[in-house]
Amino acid sequence: MQTIRIETTSAKYDVFAGSGLLQELAPRIERAVGRIPRRVFVLTSPEIWALWRKKFLQSFDEAPVTLFLPPGEQHKTVKSVERLLREMVRAGGDRGSLLIAFGGGIVGDVGGFVAATFMRGINYVQVPTTFLAQVDSSVGGKVGVNLPEGKNLVGNFLQPRAVFADIGVLGTLPDRELRAGLMESVKAGFIRDRALVRFMEEHAEEILAREPKALEKVIAASIRMKAEVVRKDERESGLRMILNFGHTVGHALEQATKYKAMLHGEAVAWGMVATLAVARRRGTITGGQMERMEKLIYRYGPLPKLKVTAARVMAATGRDKKNVGGVRRFVLPVGIGDAGVVEDVAAAELEAGVKYMLVRGRTGSRD
Repeated sequence: MQTIRIETTSAKYDVFAGSGLLQELAPRIERAVGRIPRRVFVLTSPEIWALWRKKFLQSFDEAPVTLFLPPGEQHKTVKSVERLLREMVRAGGDRGSLLIAFGGGIVGDVGGFVAATFMRGINYVQVPTTFLAQVDSSVGGKVGVNLPEGKNLVGNFLQPRAVFADIGVLGTLPDRELRAGLMESVKAGFIRDRALVRFMEEHAEEILAREPKALEKVIAASIRMKAEVVRKDERESGLRMILNFGHTVGHALEQATKYKAMLHGEAVAWGMVATLAVARRRGTITGGQMERMEKLIYRYGPLPKLKVTAARVMAATGRDKKNVGGVRRFVLPVGIGDAGVVEDVAAAELEAGVKYMLVRGRTGSRD
């Protein structure tokens, strides 16, 4: 097991990544929060609860109150948050309650937002069950929900008291979900960790075969990269924006396809492809670097075909929450293992990148 310390201006906590964490959850949570409170809630999906309920409850003297969130971006809404908050009130929740977010990234985002708003804020811990959530969304304290007008437009910052990433739960994760999650680790390497890029190039077979040591190394490296960025910029006022590499176009793709055509990691992967094209045109990466980076993206595919127009994608990018005062903020790679935020990417440049992506995406991608 590996332990990664997260330190921000508002909180300090540990992320634990390894095997066998789920069945020891209660004592580990108690060490993190001081004691198990009178009222504990667990937010999860029906599918995850059916698979892992027995191991999850193994170490609890009293079972937590279970709250359910159906899978899918269509349930990551203010309406879902209101329903969950009212269920917590009816179940006797108070300011001393604890919420455990047990599921993928949507459960973690919604659960964190519920914790941030219930009684003006209660403690919560993250127990992510997808690779994507383990390496990215469970760490860093960004929580929130979508609006019809765009993704994650309503939210807050609330750091969890601890994160428990049990590699064992990845054994039941569908292959497509694993590959989509691995795109966030590819992203982590591109923007800040050349060694991770090399490892993912050289050990793709072991990683995709879910060998525990290989997965643990990728998860820990991804979390350490994000921890360092969050330590320096907790509230995304500058450096932390580099974590959005591929997300401007990725989020636009999700919105343009009504969150039904692809997984989040797949959308980010296509967004990275578009961004690489913009970076190559600008000269921040060489042709060889672009080829190497694009090859790694496809190695962890396949990615779904793209059946959307450039106009729809471009319209959706205009509602990106990173835009401030009409200025489009965009993350570009600077070589392999480094990235920066620029504010002068013209619409024509971005459209050229989107069109390059759409050409690549007409038939999907294969490794």
